[in-house]
Amino acid sequence: MRADIVPGGTFPDYELTDHRRCLTMEYLVTMTTHVPAGTPEQAVDDIRAREAAHSRELAAAGHLLRLWRPPLQPGEWRTLGLFAAADGDRLEEVLASMPLRVWRTDEVTPLSPHPNDPDPATPTPRAGEKAAEFLVTFTLAVPPGTDAEMVADTEAREAQRAHDLAGQGHLLRLWKLPGAGRSLGLWQARDADQMQAILAALPLASWMTVDATPLSPHPSDPAIIYPPATAPTGTP
Repeated sequence: MRADIVPGGTFPDYELTDHRRCLTMEYLVTMTTHVPAGTPEQAVDDIRAREAAHSRELAAAGHLLRLWRPPLQPGEWRTLGLFAAADGDRLEEVLASMPLRVWRTDEVTPLSPHPNDPDPATPTPRAGEKAAEFLVTFTLAVPPGTDAEMVADTEAREAQRAHDLAGQGHLLRLWKLPGAGRSLGLWQARDADQMQAILAALPLASWMTVDATPLSPHPSDPAIIYPPATAPTGTP
Protein backbone atom coordinates (compact mmCIF):
# COMPACT_ATOMS: atom_id res chain seq x y z
CA MET A 1 0.00 0.00 0.00
CA ARG A 2 1.28 3.46 -0.84
CA ALA A 3 0.94 6.09 1.88
CA ASP A 4 2.52 8.88 -0.17
CA ILE A 5 -0.05 9.22 -2.94
CA VAL A 6 -0.97 12.83 -3.54
CA PRO A 7 -3.42 14.21 -6.09
CA GLY A 8 -1.60 15.48 -9.14
CA GLY A 9 -1.17 15.78 -12.85
CA THR A 10 0.79 17.92 -15.30
CA PHE A 11 -0.30 21.49 -14.82
CA PRO A 12 0.40 24.79 -16.62
CA ASP A 13 1.56 27.81 -14.63
CA TYR A 14 2.45 31.48 -14.71
CA GLU A 15 5.35 32.58 -16.90
CA LEU A 16 6.76 34.69 -14.08
CA THR A 17 7.74 31.50 -12.19
CA ASP A 18 10.50 30.64 -14.68
CA HIS A 19 12.87 31.65 -11.87
CA ARG A 20 11.79 28.78 -9.65
CA ARG A 21 13.83 26.18 -11.59
CA CYS A 22 16.97 28.16 -10.69
CA LEU A 23 16.08 28.65 -7.02
CA THR A 24 16.16 25.43 -5.05
CA MET A 25 13.17 25.70 -2.73
CA GLU A 26 9.72 27.24 -2.61
CA TYR A 27 8.04 28.32 0.62
CA LEU A 28 4.58 29.41 1.69
CA VAL A 29 4.93 32.24 4.20
CA THR A 30 2.09 33.48 6.41
CA MET A 31 2.93 37.09 7.28
CA THR A 32 1.02 38.70 10.15
CA THR A 33 1.58 42.39 10.85
CA HIS A 34 0.90 44.11 14.18
CA VAL A 35 1.30 47.90 14.01
CA PRO A 36 2.26 49.27 17.45
CA ALA A 37 -0.44 51.33 19.11
CA GLY A 38 0.03 55.04 18.61
CA THR A 39 2.01 54.72 15.38
CA PRO A 40 1.31 57.81 13.21
CA GLU A 41 -0.73 57.09 10.09
CA GLN A 42 1.94 58.78 7.96
CA ALA A 43 4.55 56.32 9.26
CA VAL A 44 2.29 53.39 8.36
CA ASP A 45 1.67 54.76 4.87
CA ASP A 46 5.40 55.32 4.34
CA ILE A 47 6.42 51.81 5.32
CA ARG A 48 3.64 50.29 3.22
CA ALA A 49 4.86 52.24 0.20
CA ARG A 50 8.41 51.03 0.78
CA GLU A 51 7.13 47.47 1.23
CA ALA A 52 5.33 47.62 -2.12
CA ALA A 53 8.43 48.95 -3.89
CA HIS A 54 10.64 46.28 -2.33
CA SER A 55 8.12 43.58 -3.23
CA ARG A 56 8.51 44.55 -6.88
CA GLU A 57 12.28 44.21 -6.53
CA LEU A 58 11.94 40.77 -4.93
CA ALA A 59 9.56 39.68 -7.69
CA ALA A 60 12.00 40.85 -10.37
CA ALA A 61 14.77 38.86 -8.62
CA GLY A 62 12.62 35.72 -8.61
CA HIS A 63 12.25 35.50 -4.82
CA LEU A 64 8.63 36.66 -4.52
CA LEU A 65 6.34 34.59 -6.75
CA ARG A 66 2.82 35.34 -5.48
CA LEU A 67 1.00 37.34 -2.78
CA TRP A 68 -2.57 36.86 -1.57
CA ARG A 69 -4.89 38.03 1.18
CA PRO A 70 -6.66 35.23 3.08
CA PRO A 71 -9.96 35.75 4.91
CA LEU A 72 -9.38 38.35 7.64
CA GLN A 73 -11.01 39.29 10.93
CA PRO A 74 -11.73 43.00 11.59
CA GLY A 75 -8.46 44.79 12.23
CA GLU A 76 -6.34 41.82 11.14
CA TRP A 77 -3.44 42.39 8.75
CA ARG A 78 -2.25 39.12 7.25
CA THR A 79 -0.77 38.11 3.90
CA LEU A 80 0.15 34.79 2.29
CA GLY A 81 3.26 34.77 0.12
CA LEU A 82 4.86 32.22 -2.18
CA PHE A 83 8.63 32.69 -2.09
CA ALA A 84 11.62 31.00 -3.73
CA ALA A 85 15.12 30.83 -2.25
CA ALA A 86 18.17 28.59 -2.31
CA ASP A 87 17.53 27.46 1.28
CA GLY A 88 15.97 28.51 4.57
CA ASP A 89 18.82 30.84 5.49
CA ARG A 90 18.53 32.72 2.22
CA LEU A 91 14.76 32.92 2.66
CA GLU A 92 15.25 34.50 6.08
CA GLU A 93 17.53 37.12 4.51
CA VAL A 94 14.83 37.89 1.95
CA LEU A 95 12.09 38.18 4.58
CA ALA A 96 14.29 40.27 6.87
CA SER A 97 14.91 42.73 4.02
CA MET A 98 11.21 43.61 3.76
CA PRO A 99 10.32 46.95 5.43
CA LEU A 100 7.20 45.59 7.19
CA ARG A 101 9.27 42.93 8.94
CA VAL A 102 9.79 45.35 11.85
CA TRP A 103 6.09 44.91 12.72
CA ARG A 104 5.60 41.41 11.33
CA THR A 105 5.86 37.78 12.36
CA ASP A 106 6.37 35.14 9.67
CA GLU A 107 5.33 31.48 9.65
CA VAL A 108 7.27 29.52 7.02
CA THR A 109 6.11 26.25 5.44
CA PRO A 110 8.62 24.55 3.12
CA LEU A 111 7.11 23.22 -0.10
CA SER A 112 8.74 20.17 -1.65
CA PRO A 113 8.72 19.71 -5.43
CA HIS A 114 5.97 17.48 -6.73
CA PRO A 115 6.97 15.23 -9.63
CA ASN A 116 3.94 16.45 -11.58
CA ASP A 117 4.50 20.16 -10.98
CA PRO A 118 3.89 22.00 -14.25
CA ASP A 119 6.34 23.20 -16.82
CA PRO A 120 6.64 26.94 -16.07
CA ALA A 121 6.92 27.70 -19.80
CA THR A 122 3.36 26.47 -20.38
CA PRO A 123 0.72 29.28 -20.33
CA THR A 124 -2.09 29.01 -17.82
CA PRO A 125 -5.67 29.02 -19.11
CA ARG A 126 -8.09 31.04 -17.01
CA ALA A 127 -11.06 29.31 -15.38
CA GLY A 128 -13.39 32.09 -16.47
CA GLU A 129 -12.88 35.85 -16.50
CA LYS A 130 -13.85 36.26 -12.84
CA ALA A 131 -12.09 33.19 -11.48
CA ALA A 132 -11.19 33.20 -7.79
CA GLU A 133 -8.10 31.49 -6.42
CA PHE A 134 -7.94 28.99 -3.56
CA LEU A 135 -5.15 27.30 -1.64
CA VAL A 136 -6.23 23.74 -0.90
CA THR A 137 -4.56 21.43 1.61
CA PHE A 138 -5.04 17.71 1.08
CA THR A 139 -4.37 15.00 3.67
CA LEU A 140 -4.56 11.51 2.23
CA ALA A 141 -5.23 8.40 4.32
CA VAL A 142 -5.71 5.22 2.30
CA PRO A 143 -7.93 2.84 4.33
CA PRO A 144 -5.95 -0.04 5.82
CA GLY A 145 -6.24 -3.22 3.81
CA THR A 146 -7.14 -1.47 0.56
CA ASP A 147 -6.25 -3.62 -2.43
CA ALA A 148 -3.05 -2.44 -4.11
CA GLU A 149 -4.64 -2.68 -7.55
CA MET A 150 -7.51 -0.45 -6.43
CA VAL A 151 -5.02 2.08 -5.06
CA ALA A 152 -3.06 2.10 -8.33
CA ASP A 153 -6.25 2.47 -10.39
CA THR A 154 -7.53 5.33 -8.23
CA GLU A 155 -4.18 7.08 -8.43
CA ALA A 156 -4.19 6.80 -12.23
CA ARG A 157 -7.72 8.22 -12.46
CA GLU A 158 -6.72 11.06 -10.09
CA ALA A 159 -3.73 11.94 -12.27
CA GLN A 160 -5.90 12.01 -15.40
CA ARG A 161 -8.55 14.14 -13.70
CA ALA A 162 -5.88 16.54 -12.47
CA HIS A 163 -4.51 16.81 -15.99
CA ASP A 164 -8.00 17.59 -17.31
CA LEU A 165 -8.61 20.22 -14.61
CA ALA A 166 -5.28 21.84 -15.41
CA GLY A 167 -6.26 22.07 -19.05
CA GLN A 168 -9.48 23.83 -18.00
CA GLY A 169 -7.51 26.34 -15.91
CA HIS A 170 -8.68 25.08 -12.52
CA LEU A 171 -5.49 23.46 -11.18
CA LEU A 172 -2.44 25.74 -11.25
CA ARG A 173 0.24 24.33 -8.94
CA LEU A 174 0.89 21.34 -6.70
CA TRP A 175 3.45 20.81 -3.93
CA LYS A 176 4.18 18.23 -1.25
CA LEU A 177 3.84 19.46 2.34
CA PRO A 178 5.79 18.18 5.34
CA GLY A 179 4.20 14.98 6.66
CA ALA A 180 3.08 11.78 4.95
CA GLY A 181 0.25 12.07 2.45
CA ARG A 182 -0.04 15.88 2.63
CA SER A 183 -0.08 18.20 -0.36
CA LEU A 184 -0.96 21.78 -1.24
CA GLY A 185 -2.58 22.94 -4.44
CA LEU A 186 -3.26 26.33 -5.97
CA TRP A 187 -6.62 26.29 -7.73
CA GLN A 188 -8.98 28.56 -9.68
CA ALA A 189 -12.77 28.37 -9.82
CA ARG A 190 -15.73 30.61 -10.56
CA ASP A 191 -16.72 30.64 -6.87
CA ALA A 192 -16.56 28.56 -3.68
CA ASP A 193 -19.43 26.32 -4.75
CA GLN A 194 -17.70 25.36 -7.97
CA MET A 195 -14.45 24.80 -6.10
CA GLN A 196 -16.13 22.44 -3.65
CA ALA A 197 -17.82 20.55 -6.49
CA ILE A 198 -14.49 20.08 -8.27
CA LEU A 199 -12.78 18.79 -5.12
CA ALA A 200 -15.66 16.46 -4.24
CA ALA A 201 -15.44 14.87 -7.69
CA LEU A 202 -11.74 13.98 -7.45
CA PRO A 203 -11.19 10.20 -7.59
CA LEU A 204 -9.22 10.28 -4.31
CA ALA A 205 -11.84 12.44 -2.54
CA SER A 206 -13.20 9.65 -0.34
CA TRP A 207 -9.70 9.03 1.07
CA MET A 208 -8.80 12.68 1.65
CA THR A 209 -9.59 15.47 4.04
CA VAL A 210 -9.59 18.81 2.28
CA ASP A 211 -9.23 22.38 3.56
CA ALA A 212 -9.81 25.14 0.99
CA THR A 213 -8.81 28.74 1.75
CA PRO A 214 -10.30 31.43 -0.52
CA LEU A 215 -7.76 34.03 -1.61
CA SER A 216 -8.29 37.72 -2.37
CA PRO A 217 -6.01 39.70 -4.71
CA HIS A 218 -3.07 41.54 -3.16
CA PRO A 219 -2.04 44.79 -4.89
CA SER A 220 1.63 43.75 -4.83
CA ASP A 221 1.01 40.27 -6.25
CA PRO A 222 3.60 39.61 -8.99
CA ALA A 223 0.85 37.98 -11.06
CA ILE A 224 -0.75 41.44 -11.24
CA ILE A 225 2.53 43.27 -11.80
CA TYR A 226 3.64 40.69 -14.39
CA PRO A 227 0.36 39.28 -15.83
CA PRO A 228 0.43 35.64 -16.91
CA ALA A 229 0.15 34.47 -20.46
CA THR A 230 -3.37 33.19 -20.87
CA ALA A 231 -5.27 31.03 -23.27
CA PRO A 232 -9.03 30.87 -23.81
CA THR A 233 -10.77 27.96 -22.16
CA GLY A 234 -14.21 26.82 -21.14
CA THR A 235 -15.35 25.78 -17.70
CA PRO A 236 -17.23 22.63 -16.78
